[in-house]
Amino acid sequence: MKQIIYLTVIPVIFLISSCNKQTINSSDDIIIENDLMKLVLSADGYSKSLLCKATGTECLVQGKNVALSTITEPRPYQNEVKLAYPNKKTTFKSNRIRKEGDKLIIGYELIPWESTVEINIKPDYIAFTLEEFNLTEDYGITMTEPPISEMWFLRLPVKNLGHWGDWLNVIWDEKVAVNILAAGPYTNADSEEGEGYRILQAGVDEKVKMTGVTAVLITCAKDQLLDKIAVVENDYNIPGGVASRRHELYNASYYWTSNVTPLNVDEHIKYAKMGGFRLMNIYYPAFLESRGYRLIGNYDIFRSEYPNGKADLRAMLKKIKDAGITPGCHFLHSHIGRDSRYVTPVPDHRLNLLRIFTLKQQLSKTDTTIYVEQNPQNSTMAGNRRVLKIGTELISYRGYTTEPPYMFYGCKRGIDKTTINAQPVGYMFGLLDVSEFGATSVYIDQYSDLQDEVADYIADIWEAGFEFLYFDGSEGVNPPFWFHVANAQWRVFSKLKPEPVFAEGAAKTHFSWHMLTGGNAFDIFPPEKLKAETIKHPFREAPRMQDNFTRLNFGWLGYWLPGEKTIGTQPDQLEFVTSKAAAWDCPVSIHANPAVLAQHPRTADNFEVFRRWEEVRAKKWLTEEQKLMLRDPDQEFTLLVNEKNEFELVPCEQIKDVANGRREVIAFTFKRNNDLYAVYWHISGDKKIQLPVKSSDLTLMRDIGIEIEISSGQLAGYTVLPAGNRHYIKTTGLTKDELVNAFINAIITD
Repeated sequence: MKQIIYLTVIPVIFLISSCNKQTINSSDDIIIENDLMKLVLSADGYSKSLLCKATGTECLVQGKNVALSTITEPRPYQNEVKLAYPNKKTTFKSNRIRKEGDKLIIGYELIPWESTVEINIKPDYIAFTLEEFNLTEDYGITMTEPPISEMWFLRLPVKNLGHWGDWLNVIWDEKVAVNILAAGPYTNADSEEGEGYRILQAGVDEKVKMTGVTAVLITCAKDQLLDKIAVVENDYNIPGGVASRRHELYNASYYWTSNVTPLNVDEHIKYAKMGGFRLMNIYYPAFLESRGYRLIGNYDIFRSEYPNGKADLRAMLKKIKDAGITPGCHFLHSHIGRDSRYVTPVPDHRLNLLRIFTLKQQLSKTDTTIYVEQNPQNSTMAGNRRVLKIGTELISYRGYTTEPPYMFYGCKRGIDKTTINAQPVGYMFGLLDVSEFGATSVYIDQYSDLQDEVADYIADIWEAGFEFLYFDGSEGVNPPFWFHVANAQWRVFSKLKPEPVFAEGAAKTHFSWHMLTGGNAFDIFPPEKLKAETIKHPFREAPRMQDNFTRLNFGWLGYWLPGEKTIGTQPDQLEFVTSKAAAWDCPVSIHANPAVLAQHPRTADNFEVFRRWEEVRAKKWLTEEQKLMLRDPDQEFTLLVNEKNEFELVPCEQIKDVANGRREVIAFTFKRNNDLYAVYWHISGDKKIQLPVKSSDLTLMRDIGIEIEISSGQLAGYTVLPAGNRHYIKTTGLTKDELVNAFINAIITD
């Protein structure tokens, strides 16, 4: 492959704080290109053109002169700038670029800083690595570190092409894709919205790492983008996000369980196979002793059902695999249980602290008021999250003052069975970072090595035979979140051998794309709200995920028994969710417990819905036209197995107010082959439904093509049908209105 850098040498312009502008001609432009793209940078500091060679597409908006790079200082540090401008967070734009060998030297307005960015041209991408910062004049103060809070070293104003992938940081249409991709977790890849364009950018943060970070620019035909990203993943030894998206299990739904053990695994396998599930996701309390989130720091404590520990877990996972089901695990990787050895009796020094306070008065072992120098304003007042970590002790507080003297009052000492201690004036302590979800765990300080220690525990469990992973609680990290969300996942993921075939997670940032093949799953919604919440949440997210060349999980789905307060989980609910998921090549997941499944009278019908749709996913049966049809949020569909034992997808419409408003029978009408049908079932019982129509007008079927004899009605003019599991009726003598009215005026009997 030919690799070319065109450069016209420009006069050396060392502009200092006064930044006198010099006229620069187009002949001074810097041209960087490979066989896929041609990037043109203006010598006066902005990105000028980006051409996709395959399509001849100019990808950058013209006439905006968007700076290639910017530097943000917490306040101006150079003396003359500090005197001339307000002392506040200030951003300075690049105003000059020159080329020296394979390096770009970038200067900035007002401040005497230059950055050095190395260029590495590859056939599939161009890499930009921020190497260093240099002063071009003396500050006049003693400082060696750059006084920079954040910096963008690559910024391109890409035209709006129709699709914007906010996770992958890509803009594309059916012809071309432009992607600025982080080549490691330390690079911040993000964007800014403009009018008719979006600035794709890559940069650094002083809280993470300031130099030695790399971003790659990919500009290619849209259908080649994943191929190019795969090359980057290989070259920079980052997780294989492309390979996992091309795995045969990419769109497979999973059976989720928190109580599978060697004693009941056969029962779980039975139900998983009943639903056609190719995956089983196992929550850690299924094999580790747990009260709340005790597992972290207690991985050696297996449940009593595993007397041989990991050996029993390994044998159970093998049994699941032998049944043709791939096992995965679900962990809270950044959480520490409040009853774990990392918290009690002495809390670990690597637990995250949200704020630091200084004792204004000595703290004795019996004090219930803690006086501090700093104002506690905005410290949490949520339930069990009001926790201070002082030395060997955790202390809860009832409240605090926001006027001097500052204090925490109503304190309870030694909570969570921690060790009560005394501390002197001036002792520094912190507000503990307690999880906002249930307050049963605390978060790890991601700047410590505790996350790596936890990763070692998870990797040891993983070795028993798990193959995919759910990163729960991924939001539980300290800022900056763009870095720590993905990096905490990476610190675990990188230790898992072999690499997971795919992963999902509760939160994601840019670098997570290479690990979280499946994005996220939504928490469970009750049956009566499931359809509306599906449209409100995963259905709306699905096209955004498709813009990121990936999918999400339309679960998790709960499993509810019918009763006085709810109709419970029913076939139409599951068909609605899984069909809408399939419209976007997405899977679902079900929270399953055999004891509950066995109690639900409609489990066979419910799991038949899963089985059909999982076979559709596995065989890639849906056409693009059918997927577009399924994306209608207001239209429901049912997947039939016809007389030839083949799938048929038909729109259907629910009959409201069956039996004059009784909720216990659910019915839908649909048409196929110019004939009118209905599918119906009882939510929980095995009863009869009498329709005010002649039996000669109906054909009763257990499934399409499998006819059942119709009983004579006890009432003149009525036809008696079984009302239990799903049944189908076909009519050639009734109109749709007549069939609907028959169900509305039906009588349900025992």
